[in-house]
Amino acid sequence: MKEQLRACILKGIEGCFADGTLTSGVVPAINIEKPAHQEHGDFASNVAMQMAKAERKAPRAIAEIIVNKLAGSSDLIKSLEVAGPGFINFFVKDDAWRMILQDIDQAGEQYGKSKVGAGRKVQVEFVSANPTGPLHIGHGRGAATGDAVASLLLAAGFDVQKEYYINDAGNQMNTLGLSGLLRYKELLGEKIEFPENCYQGGYMKDIAREVITKHGDRFLNVSQEEGVAFFAKFGGDVILKGIDEDLQDFGVRFDNWFSEQSLFDQGKVDSAVKEMQEKGLIYEQDGALWFKTTDYGDDKDRVVVRSNGVTTYFASDIAYHRDKFARGFDWVIDVWGADHHGYVPRLKGVVQGLGRKADDLGIILVQLVALLRDGVPVAMSTRSGEFVTLKEVVDEVGRDAARFFFLMRRSDSQLDFDLELAKRQSADNPVYYVQYAHARIKSIFETARERGVAPDFSGGVNLQLLESADDLALVKKLSLFPETLESAAVNFEPHRITYFLQDLAGEFHSFYNKSRVIIPEEPELTRARLFLLHCAAITLKNALTVLGISAPERM
Repeated sequence: MKEQLRACILKGIEGCFADGTLTSGVVPAINIEKPAHQEHGDFASNVAMQMAKAERKAPRAIAEIIVNKLAGSSDLIKSLEVAGPGFINFFVKDDAWRMILQDIDQAGEQYGKSKVGAGRKVQVEFVSANPTGPLHIGHGRGAATGDAVASLLLAAGFDVQKEYYINDAGNQMNTLGLSGLLRYKELLGEKIEFPENCYQGGYMKDIAREVITKHGDRFLNVSQEEGVAFFAKFGGDVILKGIDEDLQDFGVRFDNWFSEQSLFDQGKVDSAVKEMQEKGLIYEQDGALWFKTTDYGDDKDRVVVRSNGVTTYFASDIAYHRDKFARGFDWVIDVWGADHHGYVPRLKGVVQGLGRKADDLGIILVQLVALLRDGVPVAMSTRSGEFVTLKEVVDEVGRDAARFFFLMRRSDSQLDFDLELAKRQSADNPVYYVQYAHARIKSIFETARERGVAPDFSGGVNLQLLESADDLALVKKLSLFPETLESAAVNFEPHRITYFLQDLAGEFHSFYNKSRVIIPEEPELTRARLFLLHCAAITLKNALTVLGISAPERM
């Protein structure tokens, strides 16, 4: 609808240039927005205000000229008005709105999707939790966000790959190995003083028991170096397998799992550091190697290789992002915890050092989750190292509710997740409210069939009968989905879809409470309203599906 209006305005402005009522020949980008108040029309444009400087006329005078040119020139526009300092308000013909239903019906599962991505290769890397313990609720929000962003980008026409970066190199793996070895010795009767910096969770004892079952006391008498190396590898594999299982239960599947250790094994870290040195972006000082991140807005330069020759995590990140672009991705998107916000300028600097634009790297920051139960905060962790896991949350409230709740707010704002609300079967629970709208539509169709009203639309539907304000309000809400999806995709904001779903469900429930659908004495109106609800069900399902949430037919 906006594109059609934009074309009408452009044609009108060009007509004004042709007849001399406007003279500059300058056409700005034509912005079209939805007014905050319904009485101000279906759409509004500030194009006259944008043209004022070039035309050397008051914006209202320019708006009047454009409105006079457009009046009666389009099958789309019912009426126009000039408002305020020079806004042009557009009222769209009811028939133009009703035609959208045919588009929805014809598109079916494809409704809402676009080709704005033009097949550009995009990689979305998310979760990437260290394989040193199970996923917690914070990881769940990152998983839902990354998965939804990838799905949105795919629906917007991008070629998307989802990747998990396995942090299987560095001190945390040595700490994991030592934790496992000490728990193993403890279970076999040795008196152990368990260090505070080791992993405290009960899962370490589970790993140690598994080793005892498979290998007995074989590792009691090996060197600490050998024992730590074994438990790091064994424990990491067990934990990573559990992470994958938990993610799959959450509806998240990755196209690729990438090992940090592989960057070292294949010499890619050394190669990346050398390339940056040759470009003059890494320099030596006090025996260490530093990246000139201050050239890219960082508050200080960052160490890449310490004076003792040990690389930092930053060195791995340089090599990893170099590898990503070498694999042919046009756009690389990282999903990080909000505590990594200070890392943004240095990674943007790396990308520019690689000869790319800073915007070729997109970064999504995910804030913390506050867990509640009926409004009362739930303790997220204990001194023993136990914490609320993603699996526990999914097991309690279900995959659909967990994903919806994680996506209800902007990812960079703190989220309150109320476990009891997520389970409640009432309109207070947003995911239930939305899913119930879809299920209710399906039940209306079942009732129609029971009453002998076959919802077969192959013979055509008289859409002119959809003339009430409630009919048209629902149609207008359905029309917003493609634009909402595209905007959510390119801005990495899946919460726009949850907002849209709640608004659409509210519009449907309002419609259903005011309007009869199955009207035996008016079969044609019945068919028209069933067709309207058929399109509403398509839109609800498509929007839920893109978030990885089911659209139940019965509840």
